[in-house]
Amino acid sequence: MKHLLQIGVVCGVYWVSQCIEHVLPFAFPASVISLLLLLALLLVRVLKAGHIQNVADFLTGNMSFFFLPATVSIMNYVDTIFENAGAFFTICVVSMITTFAATAGTVVLTRRLLRKGEGEAE
Repeated sequence: MKHLLQIGVVCGVYWVSQCIEHVLPFAFPASVISLLLLLALLLVRVLKAGHIQNVADFLTGNMSFFFLPATVSIMNYVDTIFENAGAFFTICVVSMITTFAATAGTVVLTRRLLRKGEGEAE
């Protein structure tokens, strides 16, 4: 029953984000809205990590399975990929460096916040 409730919470957050997407006057993906909404709910402590922990672990543990259809469909565009290999390579390198920098910054910020929180808890 616990897993079903957690799936319900995640699906409910996504449903609300789809409603928000339809109301917005500009295009913005519901999946990103749901991540931001979930982050906000966790930060204001409406939800606790334990409320969605099992479902989150399952989804992240099986993430490669969810990318399989997109990866297979790339095979339809091999000629286009080879024609634009330079641009794709540049995009991949720039996005990799940007992602690395953002991840490193997030880890540093999280560690600082955790240290600050441990200092306040004592």
